[in-house]
Amino acid sequence: MLFRLLRLIMVFMLVVSAPPTFDAAAQGVGQAPAGLVADQQKIIQGLTTKTDSFEKQTQQNGEDDSSLVDIRLQLEELSRQSLNSALAFRTRLGEINARLEQLGPAPAAGQPEEPDIVSAERQALTSEKAEINAVISQAQALSIRISGLIDKIGNMRSELFRNLLTKRYVLSDALSPQVFSDARDEFGNFYKAVSSWLSFAFKFKFQAILAATFVALGLALVLLVGGRRLFGRVFEADPTNEDPSYLSRLSVAFWSTLLPTLAVAAFLGSTIFFFNYYNVLRGDIGLFLNALATVIGVVFCVNRLTNAALEPRLPNWRLIPVETGPARWLVRLATAMAVVISVNTFLSVINDKMGSPLSLTIARSFVATIVVGIILILMAMLRPFKARDGSWRPWPAWLRYLSLGLGLFTIIAALLGYIGLALFVSLQVVVTGTALITAYIGFLSAQAIGEEGAFANTFVGRWLSANSSYDDTALDQLGLVVSIGINLLIVLVFLPLILLMWGFQPGDIQAWAYKLATGINIGSVTISVTGILSGIVVFVIGYFLTRWFQGWLDGSVMARGKVDTGVRNSIRLAVGYAGVALAALVGISAAGIDLSSLALVAGALSLGIGFGLQNVVSNFVSGLILLAERPFKVGDWIVAGDVSGTVKKISVRATEIETFQRQSVILPNSNLINNAVGNWTHRNKLGRIDIKVGVAYGSDVKQVHAVLLDIARSHQLVLKNPEPFVLFSNFGPAALEFEIRVFLADVMNGNIVQNDVRFAVLEKFSDQHIEIPSTPRAVVEAHKPKAWPTDDDKIEADFAEQEQAKVEAAAEAKKLAKSGRKLRKPDPD
Repeated sequence: MLFRLLRLIMVFMLVVSAPPTFDAAAQGVGQAPAGLVADQQKIIQGLTTKTDSFEKQTQQNGEDDSSLVDIRLQLEELSRQSLNSALAFRTRLGEINARLEQLGPAPAAGQPEEPDIVSAERQALTSEKAEINAVISQAQALSIRISGLIDKIGNMRSELFRNLLTKRYVLSDALSPQVFSDARDEFGNFYKAVSSWLSFAFKFKFQAILAATFVALGLALVLLVGGRRLFGRVFEADPTNEDPSYLSRLSVAFWSTLLPTLAVAAFLGSTIFFFNYYNVLRGDIGLFLNALATVIGVVFCVNRLTNAALEPRLPNWRLIPVETGPARWLVRLATAMAVVISVNTFLSVINDKMGSPLSLTIARSFVATIVVGIILILMAMLRPFKARDGSWRPWPAWLRYLSLGLGLFTIIAALLGYIGLALFVSLQVVVTGTALITAYIGFLSAQAIGEEGAFANTFVGRWLSANSSYDDTALDQLGLVVSIGINLLIVLVFLPLILLMWGFQPGDIQAWAYKLATGINIGSVTISVTGILSGIVVFVIGYFLTRWFQGWLDGSVMARGKVDTGVRNSIRLAVGYAGVALAALVGISAAGIDLSSLALVAGALSLGIGFGLQNVVSNFVSGLILLAERPFKVGDWIVAGDVSGTVKKISVRATEIETFQRQSVILPNSNLINNAVGNWTHRNKLGRIDIKVGVAYGSDVKQVHAVLLDIARSHQLVLKNPEPFVLFSNFGPAALEFEIRVFLADVMNGNIVQNDVRFAVLEKFSDQHIEIPSTPRAVVEAHKPKAWPTDDDKIEADFAEQEQAKVEAAAEAKKLAKSGRKLRKPDPD
């Protein structure tokens, strides 16, 4: 089964990578129209004869599932050929219909007759069209017949599978003493077959056996030594790590199961391949050796998986937090169950080849299913966890009851005589369970690697961080790519294996892979995975070729030719845009998308561009103009409105400018085309700077002029030609105004020169006692709040007397109110 899986994967990869090829004779497109009908009729007759033969084989091999699958694959190929025969007339039918439309209908009664040559041509075309339609009808009828046979085979296979699971055997014959005698005879026949082959092989094929063995051993050593050197840290647990992360435990468990299993499978497969290559194996011995290799592969995979997940020797690396004793028992029980099922499969191959009695086959399967059921019950009864108080706790209820239920179901089904059902359940528990657990661990490992920052903490991530220029963001994105790759690997490896275990044949998966690769029809739309992948691959290749050509053109050709930086940038951008656009067009064509079908979409887009995307198109066209005319280039110092800085990047939509405060400003290209833009370094970096200086009235202007001119000439960055110049510019309101005008070879150094010149002016004016006036400032009087009184005690005493008088007056009024007397109002003056 393991080698069927490897062969299936290779077939799937070949189908995906290679475009479908059909019989050239079935195409018939390039043949002459005169012989096209006859040729396609011969092809359809041949296909009909093959269909009749396959129909007879279907009736004869109705009990063999693998033969039915092979017949179905060949029938599907015949169906495709018959459809191709019908499609071969497409071009000719198009020509006939176009010509008939040009000739028009025949004249009605009473109308002038048409020339004989026209009527003869119309009649010939009509007759040829009728013949072509008859052949197309035959091809379509044959295709319908083949489809019916394919459906019939599918129903027969379903019936076989149901009979396998529901057939009940009588156990009395299988458990009789005669079974032991049959088993002894079977073993004797098997021993004779193997011994006879060994004697023949060592007498006549000894050198071939040695050569095949040494080659396989050499390959095994290369896999073992090279694998441990390359991936040793990936799938080997580190005993010194006392607290490994969850990701590390997942990765070690997954890769320590998958990589060694693939290595063992490659070793066993190469051994059988070289034995067949040197004609060492006989027909029956080849079947036995294939079955034995499958047994070894399954047992090894189960043992590796249980050891990786439970790690009896390293508790810190366990994925399941069980105790050490139960972990060892789980490994033993799982391995024993795999051994029982694998040995039963190996013995079934021997029984089929040797023609063993049915009772022996039933007895063998009965014993295997009973043993598997007992092992499942023992696993369910284990108490692998220990509580804080020291007591042992069982599995979770759902897992315990599931294992117990499967074990009891297997035993009861076997005791009732449903050996096929019990054996099927036992096989799924071992093989499918192992595959699902390994795949689940792989999915968990991929999910953990894809989390933010997780890949950088792995061994590969740390190595890339130390030996490459990848930063944390790049490593995080690479982790996502690795996560997707692991998921795809798991699906490609484990999905076919699980399908095979559930009764599907390699031919079924091959047919599905072919349909997936060549296209899935959804209504009138055909989705081809191969076409989509081909388009993506072509685009990626074109993209990287464009980037490589850009780098080579810029770094080798233009750099050696001393081409200006701005020209180099413009050419590099133009080549990049053209290359990416070309790669996109080729990729779309490779994906099978007809570019002519995009004309309607392009028309709608152009309408939308005309109304809603005017600014985008304006910026795009402006960017192309900037790249072509180059009014400024990368590195130039430009002034655009309120923005002044260095050009960092020119793209087709916007231009990036970095100001002298290190602020990046993104300006739309249309603003730079439609508005005035100053460029300090357009043709060269030569430029003039002006420095204004004011001196007090009454100063010696001749002396001031001489001092300023001497300062300007003495600076090392100031050019001698054109020579510096000092201008007496104005009689200002508060000072005599001068301007120092100097030319610099690099105007980008203007701030440095201005700073140095101003320092020198202050120093020279101080030595020469030349005064620099300043504007008088307005005097602002500060508002002062009123001062606090000096005699605070007197104020407090007066306030206290007033309050006391108020209290006494209130008391006197209250007393008078109680006595009933009224206060006497004062007499008027």
